[in-house]
Amino acid sequence: MSFDLPLRCRCGRVRGVAREIAPSAGFRFFCYCKDCQAFARVLGRADVLDAAGGTDIFQMPPGRLKITDGAEALRCLRLHAGSKVLRWYADCCNTPIANTAASGRFPVIGVIHSFMDFAACGPRDEMLGRPLCCIYERSATGPLPAGAPPPPSLRIFANRAAKVLGWWVGGLGRPNPFFAASTGAPASAPRQLTPDERAAL
Repeated sequence: MSFDLPLRCRCGRVRGVAREIAPSAGFRFFCYCKDCQAFARVLGRADVLDAAGGTDIFQMPPGRLKITDGAEALRCLRLHAGSKVLRWYADCCNTPIANTAASGRFPVIGVIHSFMDFAACGPRDEMLGRPLCCIYERSATGPLPAGAPPPPSLRIFANRAAKVLGWWVGGLGRPNPFFAASTGAPASAPRQLTPDERAAL
């Protein structure tokens, strides 16, 4: 059974919905990379990280996510030159929202748990399933939490690849709420952190 998952930033200005959500309809994992940690910290939102610096992410197809209110508050960061990842947030309350590729053509959005309104719909594990793996665990800031998922196996990589291919073939890569349909440009011009900002992290 699938559900529609309500989305909202901390202050409620940016809202949306992720449609047809189920454990089998996406790919949930924890990321411990330094860039995910830097993203949370530059926004002053280290509270979204777990005790070891991990970010809970649910990858899903763009065509099933819609921003219904507050799209004008969407902003994105490119953490360093050459990065192929855009990190989206709400500038009204600095809520981390999602990660996308630098191009809207890639049919995946990594929605961050801080943008999901679980209070309105039910427990996280029930809606998204248990996390399948954790990545970049060597960059964790401390011991991983008890019960943390294992690193990805070949089976998990194959599972994710099959999902992404299915989304592409099924036309679920569009529309992408973070990119203009007419031009393919990001809905907000990416801002790159300065060297001083990165050093301060």
